[in-house]
Amino acid sequence: MELTLLGTGAPDGLPRPSCPCAACATARGPWARAATALLIDDALLLDLTPGAVFAAARAGHSLGAVRQVLLTHPHDGPAMELPPALPPAGRVPDGQVLTLISGHRVRAVPMDAPGTGYEVGSPDGERLLYLPPGAAPAGLDGRAERPYDLVVGDVVGRPDAVARLRAAGAVGPATEVIAVHLDHDAPPGAALERLLAAAGARAVPDGTTLVVGEYPVVPDVPRRVLVTGGARSGKSLEAERRLETFPQVVYVATGGRREGDPEWAARVGLHRERRPGAWRTEETCEVAELLGAEGPPLLVDCLSLWLTDAMDRVDAWEDVRWREGGEEALRARARELVAAVRGTRRQVVLVTNEVGAGVVPATPAGRRFRDELGRLNAAVAAECEEVLLVVAGQAVVLRG
Repeated sequence: MELTLLGTGAPDGLPRPSCPCAACATARGPWARAATALLIDDALLLDLTPGAVFAAARAGHSLGAVRQVLLTHPHDGPAMELPPALPPAGRVPDGQVLTLISGHRVRAVPMDAPGTGYEVGSPDGERLLYLPPGAAPAGLDGRAERPYDLVVGDVVGRPDAVARLRAAGAVGPATEVIAVHLDHDAPPGAALERLLAAAGARAVPDGTTLVVGEYPVVPDVPRRVLVTGGARSGKSLEAERRLETFPQVVYVATGGRREGDPEWAARVGLHRERRPGAWRTEETCEVAELLGAEGPPLLVDCLSLWLTDAMDRVDAWEDVRWREGGEEALRARARELVAAVRGTRRQVVLVTNEVGAGVVPATPAGRRFRDELGRLNAAVAAECEEVLLVVAGQAVVLRG
């Protein structure tokens, strides 16, 4: 089964007409995207968009052989002129199956937002799933018979859609996931590629043709990632976005609770509210133990608070205790953590702070914490396939 993406952008396209934002200003050349539309085996057109005939021609195809046009979502704006020879556009009711004269079977998949998803099966048995913008499959309670060969959907806007499909077994290790409906809220260029690669997905330019069922180009998801940055830099959000498409994630909160500190409680509440509801939280500093166990991906937030707890345990803040065994006890605990990062079989994203680029702390204890966190960050970074520095909400790749 051959799939040509006539467009990969949001319904308004990218750049949006008359939008002055930075994302639209940079969406030029290969980064410009027409509204998403899929042409399957020159016989089935999913979503009719302005300029579809010319988009098909640029990709080396014709719409003259199309036997069915199906819409996935409400189309706002003025009515479009139907290109000559195309059949009228329609929608299949949820749950019903349409068999085309070409031999393709199309099943309408119910969504949790206005619109209809379509599962398309070829005469040779390949299967793809196409999801409308801003929607995820509804009612995925049971396990899928087998994973799809290809999933095309709104990965940036609805990462939980991929998480639901993974949980149901509809997206497997060999499923190719293509991000479409890309709008100006998606990061541009390499940042988008990095974000999607963390989800096991990718984006392609308009006009790309894919062979469904062919050995897919599935991005390698790094097992270990370290995200560092200053206060309020956006490092925690960057870390969380890297795991949004996974159905089960254990969020390891190393800060714990602080009685009588409303500002800390507000910080914790904000973090909890933006995390997916399916994630489980562990408030613990026994990170090495979790890394050594089997289970779903881990998000450890953060190593600086882990170090604070480790220094508390060995009383490393006091100069005398530091000289009389506290230093070695702390280094041993840090080595245990680094060894666990090296040996883990789980996917893990670790968050830490950069504290060595500012004012030199006024106390010996403060300087000790700064130095030990710098050593710990360097040791953990050496064991990670990818290391990111987040500055002003922008991630800079240091490794990977």
